[in-house]
Amino acid sequence: MEKLPKIGIPIIIVVVLLIILLAKSAVTIDSGEAGVLYKTFDEGVVTDEPPLGEGFHIIAPWNKVFVYEVRQQELYEKMRVLSSNGLEIQIEASVWYEPVYSNLGNLHQSLGENYLGRVIQPAIRSAARSVVGRYTPEQLYSSKRDAIQDEIFTETKIILEKQYVQLNQVLVRDVTLPNTIKDAIERKLKQEQESLEYEFRLVTASKEAEKVRIEAQGKADANKILSASLTDKILQDKGIDATMKLSESPNSKVIVIGGGDGGLPIILGNN
Repeated sequence: MEKLPKIGIPIIIVVVLLIILLAKSAVTIDSGEAGVLYKTFDEGVVTDEPPLGEGFHIIAPWNKVFVYEVRQQELYEKMRVLSSNGLEIQIEASVWYEPVYSNLGNLHQSLGENYLGRVIQPAIRSAARSVVGRYTPEQLYSSKRDAIQDEIFTETKIILEKQYVQLNQVLVRDVTLPNTIKDAIERKLKQEQESLEYEFRLVTASKEAEKVRIEAQGKADANKILSASLTDKILQDKGIDATMKLSESPNSKVIVIGGGDGGLPIILGNN
């Protein structure tokens, strides 16, 4: 009976050690994550093998696993940058990014878990300063938002090309100008709109006047041609035709043939 406790204590110790070793050896990778294996007694970070995928894994208890989120993530940035004429512009942008899955080991080895602050944030800020510095506040306020969004994305992607990070999209959410500059731009745009409207009215009035002139000229030319074609002989023939039609009318009248100018008939009565 006295030997049982002496035998039981080592067993309990072994069981406890096994539980500890199992706890240190078991790794669970959640959905949307991947693990980078670090071998303490080997070459350190494993870069020549795929990362540990989702699910349950058993590793040597002296090794470590660094877990990374590999889904698309969003970085929201509010930046103050200068325009081409030195005015301060505030830009709000969203950056969609994710680590390159196949290079997760290299990412961990070269940049570590804080890769967002080490490369992505500096890259987007540098690209934003470079791009916005090419434009005036008027351009940024009116027509160039889509252009600067595309240019910031392109320049940021170039910077991150060899950093084991995949840049998916850059969205410029807002461009804020100083109130004095914004008011001045709005007044200028309003004046330009009014000027364009006035020019449109002038063009419309000019076209309408040209239309009236062309119509009047057409009528004048028609009358001129008609007058030139109406000779005495034609007028006399038309008068005779009219007399013939009049003589056929049932109404009583007295017609003197050849009594008018040019031998045209004279109508004396119509009862």
